Amino acid sequence: MGKKKKLSKSEEFEILKLVLDKYLWLGTGVMVFGLYRIIVDSDFFQGFSWIIVGSVLLMLFMWLIVKEYEFLK
Repeated sequence: MGKKKKLSKSEEFEILKLVLDKYLWLGTGVMVFGLYRIIVDSDFFQGFSWIIVGSVLLMLFMWLIVKEYEFLK
């Protein structure tokens, strides 16, 4: 078995930004889908529930990042 390479803090942060970008697009896409459902179907409650799901997804990722990297001290 070879030695595992340790990443520096800056390299680790760059990888975090790449992954975080995908999750932010996912959460935003879910929220935009909810807005689309409100406009097209005129079903406010179903569209609003999609918007809530998207915002919960974004808050979950925010919690995970703060817990993992402890930016706030």
